[in-house]
Amino acid sequence: MRQKPEIIASTTLAQTRLFRIEQLDLRFANGVNVQYERLVGSTAGAVLIVPLLDARTVLMIREYAAGMHRYELALPKGRIESGESTVDAANREIMEEIGYGAHRLQHIHSLTLAPGYVNHTTHIVLAQDLYPQRNTGDEPEEIEVVPWRLDRLPELLAQADCTEARSIAALFIVRDLILRNNS
Repeated sequence: MRQKPEIIASTTLAQTRLFRIEQLDLRFANGVNVQYERLVGSTAGAVLIVPLLDARTVLMIREYAAGMHRYELALPKGRIESGESTVDAANREIMEEIGYGAHRLQHIHSLTLAPGYVNHTTHIVLAQDLYPQRNTGDEPEEIEVVPWRLDRLPELLAQADCTEARSIAALFIVRDLILRNNS
């Protein structure tokens, strides 16, 4: 394993309620000094939930995505609040976004997104044995819930509004997990 560079200094360049832009002054093991910038999100990260209505059907959502300024078809997701466990955050998010809770929640994988400059981890949680439970969230409008069969993933990828990489990766991870468990 290579030796990580030493952080000589860390400076906050800008901060919003969600993110911080940080400059890192680094010294690598070979003596080279450089500056990197990174986007720092919440320290607890986020959850992305794969809620299975049954063994073949996942509940997706279509909601406004400000980064792309369009509506995006993706999996329910949200920030892990301070003091909240990964599975508790996942259950809270699906109650708010799809109107279901889950009797069985399992953390199955963690992903980073652009780790060269973004300090953020998304934890994928499989939610099974769903039951109706609607809680109020922070969404500005009602979220559309879209059932999708896991055996139709190629068709999903052909949808112009389904481009969110974490959701796509999570769907394939869960589909393969289900296939392994049923073989």
